[in-house]
Amino acid sequence: MTSEAESNESSLMTIEKINGEIRLTPPLTDDDVAQLRVGDHVKFYGTIYTSRDAAHRREVAAINDGKPLPFDMTGQVIYYVGPTPARPGRVIGAAGPTTAMRLDPYTPALLEQGLKAIIGKGGRGSAVKKSLQAHKAVYLIAIGGAGALLSQTIKKLDVIAYEDLGTESVKKLEVDGFPAIVCCDMYGGDLLLEGKEQYRDQAVLGAYQSVPPAEKAG
Repeated sequence: MTSEAESNESSLMTIEKINGEIRLTPPLTDDDVAQLRVGDHVKFYGTIYTSRDAAHRREVAAINDGKPLPFDMTGQVIYYVGPTPARPGRVIGAAGPTTAMRLDPYTPALLEQGLKAIIGKGGRGSAVKKSLQAHKAVYLIAIGGAGALLSQTIKKLDVIAYEDLGTESVKKLEVDGFPAIVCCDMYGGDLLLEGKEQYRDQAVLGAYQSVPPAEKAG
């Protein structure tokens, strides 16, 4: 039988693997991030935060000026999203990911503050990937064009900073099974680059031959 102490310890786990599914509950540790590899499918539970271009500019300015950030980033997760207004009776509108490379100039400074995971869309530049390795962090991709479906996993929303930025304000989200895929891990792996290399690798593709054009009708 499982003891009460073991049960309590299990409930506090930040990463669990259940039936092939990786479940993450922030805040995350270096050891949690070390278990994640390129291509892993994960689901987030608990608290994650939103932040985008305008908010990032203010956050980096606050760091440079020695001022407090909107939240303690140690072990936390940021989702690059500017959600649409919520319809009546809904927590949030469509919540699809923002193109991540737009945030590259600001990302290393936030990783230095202890940020452990970032969710966005598309690839990252070399400086960000090096910073992920240096600070033992991970970048994940959410599916673009699925904002309405992703919003169904968001159960609560609170604006916690920069309310004047509207959709780009910093928000605290409570999520239940928010899905994402590890794109860049702390070991230097890059899912998108690996996919391109496999596409070019004939050993992986096999002896592919293009389909000949259909014969013209007589």
